Amino acid sequence: MLGSITTAAGTFTAELDGPADGPLVLFLHGFPQSRHTWRAQQPALAAAGYRPVAFDQRGYSPGARPDPAEPANYTVDRLVGDVLAVADALEGERFHLVGHDWGGAVSWQVADAAPQRLLSLSVLSRPHPSAFRAAMQADADGQQEKSRHHKAFHDPDTGAKLLAAGGARLRSLLMSNGVPADAAELYLSVVGSEPALEAALAWYRAAGALTRIAAGPIAVPTLYLWGDVDQSVGRTAAEGTAQYVSAPYRFVEIAGGGHFLTDDHPDEVNAALLAHLEAHGQR
Repeated sequence: MLGSITTAAGTFTAELDGPADGPLVLFLHGFPQSRHTWRAQQPALAAAGYRPVAFDQRGYSPGARPDPAEPANYTVDRLVGDVLAVADALEGERFHLVGHDWGGAVSWQVADAAPQRLLSLSVLSRPHPSAFRAAMQADADGQQEKSRHHKAFHDPDTGAKLLAAGGARLRSLLMSNGVPADAAELYLSVVGSEPALEAALAWYRAAGALTRIAAGPIAVPTLYLWGDVDQSVGRTAAEGTAQYVSAPYRFVEIAGGGHFLTDDHPDEVNAALLAHLEAHGQR
């Protein structure tokens, strides 16, 4: 069900499903996507009795889009604050958190900053920040080349280039990574305008190099999913994530999976996610 969630930071567009008294599961999308990332996961979790909520995050939601020209509006601490504020608005004192790509980076930060709020953590594609930094420094698996787009996103002309010709490059970025055409259109319906895309790119610009993002050992039960043909994250960073989680940890490698796992392997994601939530629902 399409709805909205209002916090002090603004109003976030959201998809809300499942029973009102079900355990809350918050979904955080990545770039250049939207709440639609989780369109296959929400009905599966709702059918299992959970209350899944996916929202367009800061800058992606028109009602929560501060000026992207001011980097302070999009720092990681603001993004973490949004997650906790949304949970508060939904009366979720404790909740399950699931994030992909940039949403995964934010999820690691939430788990580090407020582990007492989380029942479990699930991250798709984006490795623990320390594992990512180590892989970048060693250039393991060509990680520097895999992450070259991060630098390009700091170029002020990038947004206009991606949106030229009706968003041709943005659409190509998604579809060349295994995202179906209909899903790409859903994502562009949210991020395919100049205000939304500039706000999305502001996440990168506010963070600087993503290797600057830090997190300590994670003390929350964690599921990490990685596709073995991910064009953005190599095996070293993925496998290295285990050493930065002190709680129960499960690593699921999806054969043939790319970076956008909910698009190219939704059934495998659902199976792993449901098993993880069931195992860690009563902390």
